[in-house]
Amino acid sequence: MKKFLPWIILGILVIGLYSWGKGFNNTAVNLNEGVKEAWGNVKTSYQRRNDLIGNLVNTVKGAADFEKSTLEAVVNARAKATSISIDPANVTPEQLAQYNQVQGGLSGALKSLLVTVERYPDLKANQNFLKLQDELTSTENTIQTARTRYNEAIKPYNIHVNEFPNTILAGLLNFDEKPYFDAEAGANQPVKVDFSN
Repeated sequence: MKKFLPWIILGILVIGLYSWGKGFNNTAVNLNEGVKEAWGNVKTSYQRRNDLIGNLVNTVKGAADFEKSTLEAVVNARAKATSISIDPANVTPEQLAQYNQVQGGLSGALKSLLVTVERYPDLKANQNFLKLQDELTSTENTIQTARTRYNEAIKPYNIHVNEFPNTILAGLLNFDEKPYFDAEAGANQPVKVDFSN
């Protein structure tokens, strides 16, 4: 019996390590799929906003004397926002910050457009414009919810790959920590209100 004891111990160790590795990998894959799904929801929300902006710009173009530069800023910001693509499996903090920055630029251009519209009573009374404005507001709320859910999906994944001893396998199996969505640049600054117009 003593002759087989080292083999039995070795067999138990191998089975234990295999079970731990399999459990880690399967959990990481499952959590990573949740992150991918949440990222897909973020992209879908941004895509809806981009589609609505196209309709909004076309509606606003109908106002004959509307400021061309404001419309161009929105169209250019929309083009930038749709040009960046991120793979959620390999996203870096820098990529996410760049994505966040261009989406923030689009939000700023859109806010500028909506503020400028206040000077056009005919446009403000246009039912298509009012409907689009309501849909954009709803979509902005959906984007915020999708971003929050993305961060919520990342938390258990990051905990799983960063806990010891899982961090050892995470490095070997290329399960890297994923960055969270952060607030847009300047979000901590107070909003400037100007009633001079």
